[in-house]
Amino acid sequence: MESTLKGIRGSDAPCVLDMDDAATVAGGVGDTYGEDCATEDQLVTPWTVSVASGYNLMRDPRYNKGLAFTEKERETHYLRGLLPPSIVSQELQERKIMNNIRQYQVPLQRYMAMMDLQERNERLFYKLLIDNVEELLPIVYTPTVGEACQKYGSIFSRPQGLYISLKEKGKILEVLKNWPERSIQVIVVTDGERILGLGDLGCQGMGIPVGKLALYTALGGVRPSACLPITLDVGTNNEQLLNDEFYIGLRQRRATGQEYADFLQEFMTAVKQNYGEKVLIQFEDFANHNAFELLTRYGTTHLVFNDDIQGTASVVLAGLIAAQKLLGGTLSEHTYLFLGAGEAGTGIAELIALEISRQTKAPIEECRKKVWLVDSKGLIVNSRKESLQHFKKPWAHEHETVGNLVDAVKAIKPTVLIGTSGKGQTFTQDVIEAISSFNERPIILALSNPTSQSECTAEQAYTWSKGRAVFATGSPFDPVEYDGKIHVPGQANNAYIFPGFGLGVVMSGAIRVHDDMLLAASEALAEQVSEENFEKGLIYPPFSNIRKISAHIAAKVAAKAYELGLASRRPQPKDLVKYAESCMYSPVYRNYR
Repeated sequence: MESTLKGIRGSDAPCVLDMDDAATVAGGVGDTYGEDCATEDQLVTPWTVSVASGYNLMRDPRYNKGLAFTEKERETHYLRGLLPPSIVSQELQERKIMNNIRQYQVPLQRYMAMMDLQERNERLFYKLLIDNVEELLPIVYTPTVGEACQKYGSIFSRPQGLYISLKEKGKILEVLKNWPERSIQVIVVTDGERILGLGDLGCQGMGIPVGKLALYTALGGVRPSACLPITLDVGTNNEQLLNDEFYIGLRQRRATGQEYADFLQEFMTAVKQNYGEKVLIQFEDFANHNAFELLTRYGTTHLVFNDDIQGTASVVLAGLIAAQKLLGGTLSEHTYLFLGAGEAGTGIAELIALEISRQTKAPIEECRKKVWLVDSKGLIVNSRKESLQHFKKPWAHEHETVGNLVDAVKAIKPTVLIGTSGKGQTFTQDVIEAISSFNERPIILALSNPTSQSECTAEQAYTWSKGRAVFATGSPFDPVEYDGKIHVPGQANNAYIFPGFGLGVVMSGAIRVHDDMLLAASEALAEQVSEENFEKGLIYPPFSNIRKISAHIAAKVAAKAYELGLASRRPQPKDLVKYAESCMYSPVYRNYR
């Protein structure tokens, strides 16, 4: 990945290991209120501007406990009469809320109920999400979050992050200072131009940063107060939204060119000035032409991460590494064919090539020849090179022109088929039967989100491959019975990687993201797949163990940051897994003084 970006920057441009004093400033945040270091049995003070009490305490989601306030707390904090006399445990509250959520038949209603809980009672929201992650993950994130973004203007009740529009140009630093929290460690930012597989949703893309950061906390343990969702509103080209009376964003066409670049430059400068060198900025759902440009421009000057390019690549590589344990062999023995040559497809392809290069010691250019990509115009080949976008050019190999996917499968004869096209039902019966005809166990990954945009369903993959496919998707699918055997599809969900990756970056005080840190995350995830998982055909571990998985990923990422000299938190902890677990936010209620 870094090799590709360095190629775009130019041969004399710096890489992430070249630290420029001019681009490096002091930074980092402190645990002012003891949220990280306090054990669950220690007393904490519910600070807002002053000590929260009475009605204000009940309206503060960080400290509100509802009916779980004890008798002493009700007396001390002037809550008498403001609550019914009953005192209940957090566990009983959890059972009650889950029972209520399960009554809703429509996923969007469940999403709204969860968002309402997050705005009322932060700890109960995260307790619910952690304890019921497999059931609630599809609600707070893909696929339901896609529908939520489409209807965000209609369901909007109160802001959950910062909206920075072109109106604030020249004042972005002031806008950042309006956010009440000062100790920010992770920012997820979008401009809403490419939300999942749904296209340009403009300002309504805010559901994505909010959802991602909820997972940073629930799955990775980054404390909620250290997370900041941001939407950059530069307009939208979605005519339906521009004509929608409930649309909440700027009613103008998207800014492009120099105006857009200047706006992003001001934003990136303001973030570093306000929050320091060590705040992780995750770019989310930017269009291809901007995603690569931003990663190229700011990768050497800021701590930046693009989940669509790097996170997706890391989780897919983890699945492929695990698949080698299931099937035998090595990554270099496979031929890879992608449908989709955007930021996800090329990002995955590059990380696969990097890992093959690392394993075989072969030049990266040679390793790329094992990877083929199909875009909207067919197979990417040398004869098309002049007309290709810069990020596609490394994947143009010598071959005759091939116009469609099924012919590409027959010509290339891949062992691994990966879909990142954002278009549903593109892995047709002809395609899957073709790859199954020359592979005993074809690896098929239909990664596009949400569910409606998946290249094929689990039932189609198993049926058309006669139950032989090693299959995983981007969105969840139910188990499938074929020929008397239950097949459980894996989910190549970025949520396996980015929460633990972010925790590793934060706890090590890393100041840049390097490709080797992504490879370390992939290897750490693959190590968590058990023999029991393999017996079910799974190449990813169950989400029920996600916090344990995230701690191991964080430890491997942090270790690599220390090894590369990119970590600033010294001394290095002796046991990084235990240290990662100790850093994780706990949603259990605290007792108040």
